[in-house]
Amino acid sequence: MPQSSLPPATKILILSGCLLLMMSFGFRSSFGLFVKPMSEFHGWGRDTIATALAIQNLSWGIVAVFAGGLADRFGNLRIILAAVAMYAAGILWMAFASDSVALNASAGVLVGAGVAGTSFGIVIPALMRAVPKERQPWVAGVATAAGSMGQFLLVPFSQTLIDVFGWFSSLQILSGVTLLMVVLAIPLAPYSGSNEVHTGQADQPVMDAVREAFQHKHYVLLVLGFYVCGFHLAFITVHLPAYLSDLGFTAKIGAMSLAAIGVSNMIGSYMSGVWSGRWPKQSMLAWIYLLRAVVIAIFVVLPPSLGSILFFSVGIGLLWLATVPPTSGLVAVMFGTRYMALLYGIVFLSHQLGSFTGVYLGGFLYEQSDAFVAVSAFCGQYLGFASFGDASRYDLVWLINILLGVLAAVIHLPIRERAVGRFAQASA
Repeated sequence: MPQSSLPPATKILILSGCLLLMMSFGFRSSFGLFVKPMSEFHGWGRDTIATALAIQNLSWGIVAVFAGGLADRFGNLRIILAAVAMYAAGILWMAFASDSVALNASAGVLVGAGVAGTSFGIVIPALMRAVPKERQPWVAGVATAAGSMGQFLLVPFSQTLIDVFGWFSSLQILSGVTLLMVVLAIPLAPYSGSNEVHTGQADQPVMDAVREAFQHKHYVLLVLGFYVCGFHLAFITVHLPAYLSDLGFTAKIGAMSLAAIGVSNMIGSYMSGVWSGRWPKQSMLAWIYLLRAVVIAIFVVLPPSLGSILFFSVGIGLLWLATVPPTSGLVAVMFGTRYMALLYGIVFLSHQLGSFTGVYLGGFLYEQSDAFVAVSAFCGQYLGFASFGDASRYDLVWLINILLGVLAAVIHLPIRERAVGRFAQASA
């Protein structure tokens, strides 16, 4: 196994980082379970909570840029501790939110900021700094798979809490459990960008690093492509349980589907990390996005059944976060790890802009007139998807997901896996 020769302290660090990601990503993946019960209790349209969760994704992306920059300068621990406090407070406030303003501030802004400081953008760069360069894609895959394990374990856990205690008490319980992430943050403290040792090389000013990144056309393409990843993931996470409920399936089926996505993604993410060290990362990303489009297309064409849900959950799960190891790996190859949290945070901001669009568009189109159903039916039949528009107002957004997957595959083809000239000269 590739981790066998790692020092014990590094193994403890990896375990701690993986557990932190399990909790952060697992809790965040559970919010789709609250869409229907909270909407029904408060008499909200489904677009109300969808807007709050869209703001959560946007907050996550914006704060991730600043959190990454601050972590690179002042260290990981302070950023993670502040983020945990915001995460817990946001979930607790969400339980008591009685209008859209409070919901947007709690489930949206605060929780989004909390996720930004406790998830991939902070943890993966820290883990990559702790291992040799040849192990970096592998450790990124392990960490990404750990986030999926959180989805597999904590989404059913959250659904059980809702079944037993109701959505209101469940949010309060989740808020308390979130505070356990504080302990897991401690081992990551030494592995921030500010602690990197540079031999014979002056430290680069942060704004120079940002300018250099945006002058690198391959980095810009990576930023654009990651938008589609966010659109796919956030739309499915938030709207899939409600979509399946509209088709006549129980809430448990929606939770089981998200859990199946999570467990499948443990395999997909880990193997993506392994393969990212062997194959061109940009080619892997092109194939991942194209296959996502294929899986989604098959799912919406097949008649709704447990079999089609299982196919979709496993298929999309294998591709779910498989984008993270090659994407983070490309950032590390291009610019090194000194400002990786910041530069990956900028890439991730694009991801979250896509997340915002996917979540908001799903809720917005759902609540609109039947004209959108007619539009989706027309578009689907024009493309040969005869079942489009028959059962759900979500069909038009599914079609957009398919088209974006194909577009992302095309965007990644011109990217090249090489360092900027400054690093290439230093290596020489």
